[in-house]
Amino acid sequence: MTMLPTHTEKKLGLVIDLDTCVGCHGCVTACKGWNTQNYGAPLSDMDAYGADPEGTFLNRVFNYEVAPADGGASQTVHFPKSCLHCEDAPCVTVCPTGASYKRVSDGIVLVNEDRCMGCGLCAWACPYGARELDYDAGIMKKCTLCVDRIYNENIPEVDRVPACVRTCPAGARHFGDLGDPDSDVSKLVAERGGMDLMPEQGTKPVNKYLPPRPKDTLDKQPPKALETVAVEAEGFLGWLDKALEKL
Repeated sequence: MTMLPTHTEKKLGLVIDLDTCVGCHGCVTACKGWNTQNYGAPLSDMDAYGADPEGTFLNRVFNYEVAPADGGASQTVHFPKSCLHCEDAPCVTVCPTGASYKRVSDGIVLVNEDRCMGCGLCAWACPYGARELDYDAGIMKKCTLCVDRIYNENIPEVDRVPACVRTCPAGARHFGDLGDPDSDVSKLVAERGGMDLMPEQGTKPVNKYLPPRPKDTLDKQPPKALETVAVEAEGFLGWLDKALEKL
């Protein structure tokens, strides 16, 4: 069993804008591709082209139709979800081999794949369903915040962010130190009222969500009629218009 650190030097995490996310699944495919080609063992796909395919994904996007309580127009909310790198991570403390751990340097929760025996206790303990068993490798896997990218000085600085952040075409995903109140992500959370996912669980997730803004913003009164700006055509165009009306 692994003990959680009493503090971390940073709190690296994601801020996801639910108002901007379009549900394109670009983050899902980028995550799958990067982690299959780089960090640890490849993310497996079982019977990918069969009748019952099953694969390992560290990031998934869920879609919900939300109807406001006041009776306004409903809207579709696209909800990406991966490991939230919780401060009080139950997946760490429940691990019997110490494979799950939280780093003091940046607060990222990782899995030591050499020590993991695939028992699944971390998946059982995680209230967010963020752990997945890789059946091919026989070990538990999760979002790593692309630790092999964010500290890699061999790639351009602009690419030193998680693959999902770099790929998002809508700019709905942001990465930074949420332990620094002056960081861009912390300011974004403060300005937009960023929130925790399921705060009642007491896990203190580092990742934050920016709530979607209501799309039905018209006044309850019907919109005013537009003023007429068209005028009757004259000259040749006027003659042509009258000629076409008789056809």
